[in-house]
Amino acid sequence: MEERQATEMGFYKDSGDFHMGRADRSAGAWRWVAAIVVSALVGSVATLAAYPALRGEEAVTTTADAATATRSPAPSLPASVNVSVNDGIVQAVKRAKPAVVGVVNYKEVEDFFSQQSKLKANDVGTGLLFHKDSKYGYIVTNNHVVDGGAKVEVVFSKGKHVTAQVVGTDEFTDLAVLRLPEKYVRGIQPAQFANSDKIEVGEPAIAIGSPMGLDFADSVTAGIVSAKRRIMPVQTPDGEQVLDYQAVIQTDAAINPGNSGGPLLNINGQVIGINSSKVVDPTVEGMGFAIPSNEVRAIASEILATGHADHPALGIAGYSLRAVPEQWWPDVPVDYGILVQEVQSSSAKRSGLKPGDVIVAINGRTVQTMPDLRTYLFQAKPGQVVTLTVYRGHKKLEFKVTLGKMETPNTTAGAQGSGSGADNPFSVPSECFN
Repeated sequence: MEERQATEMGFYKDSGDFHMGRADRSAGAWRWVAAIVVSALVGSVATLAAYPALRGEEAVTTTADAATATRSPAPSLPASVNVSVNDGIVQAVKRAKPAVVGVVNYKEVEDFFSQQSKLKANDVGTGLLFHKDSKYGYIVTNNHVVDGGAKVEVVFSKGKHVTAQVVGTDEFTDLAVLRLPEKYVRGIQPAQFANSDKIEVGEPAIAIGSPMGLDFADSVTAGIVSAKRRIMPVQTPDGEQVLDYQAVIQTDAAINPGNSGGPLLNINGQVIGINSSKVVDPTVEGMGFAIPSNEVRAIASEILATGHADHPALGIAGYSLRAVPEQWWPDVPVDYGILVQEVQSSSAKRSGLKPGDVIVAINGRTVQTMPDLRTYLFQAKPGQVVTLTVYRGHKKLEFKVTLGKMETPNTTAGAQGSGSGADNPFSVPSECFN
């Protein structure tokens, strides 16, 4: 194992090359000295010969060449130009950085000695000012940054802490919206959003955030857009359940704990995504992910208007068939799909769907597991009619169901969830779908 690690680090040395005798090393050393001296002399002669030309003077010829060589002026070299490849990044950061804030999540804990509860800082992330009106400034961040918080604070670049109200959260997209009095963001321009559908693989990507906490607030990392659409799981904040699969932007800009909720920018300083996750593995480097700005705008807009995000509801409760012990499987000719436990909505009941049915497709797209069903379902809208392909025993059936609406609750203890009433700034443990 140690030899493999050394090889990967580039320090592997083959013993046949380096275990020489003393005499061999001595002879070898003299040969290297001779080679170095010759190389130095050749290099010096070449440099002396070229020196006048580099100064723009006439070339110097040797005595033997003087009789035959024709002396001519050396060509002039182009004037040097100073170009900084970092100028674009510097300007992008200057445009966006004032709108970036730290976000601190406080949870209630019981003091061992006094036996009284108190607030303790639990998580630190990043947020972004994306809208403001005459009363409030609005911050978008990740749901997992504020999840379960009894109190949430926004921290500005000069270290000022301000208590913020959680307007609403959406665990299915891992987004949340906070608000605080407008006086604290007076003079700060909300960040500009780019069209995330227009980004290109290979274009610069810049992340701003608070990796490893407020001691490293406003840290900037840069890389490129590695991929435009990577399908990644959205998990509950405790990581125990997959809620959905989401198309996200992949970047090699360093994303670390504390960057969550911060912006991923293009070279113009516009937001192309909200940083949310990374691959954590000792063999993996430079694989971070951001929620595309178009989805951020849509979900944040819904939360801003109503205090929650709306997602389509199928009106059933069920399980992935593969998560159920085989002795409880119905007699169906498949080993995948969704086992319907309960039919809850009137629309689903009218369609003819029954408990014990196994859903294997929605609108012709194969459903292997519950995350598949969620992913395809969330691509539809409330009120839309979808076609379910179902096995009832060995009989294959189709049912049409009109989707209902599911409102996502706030996941913070101190959230109000009433919505802000502001102008729109942009023109379940049992695997339940009720």
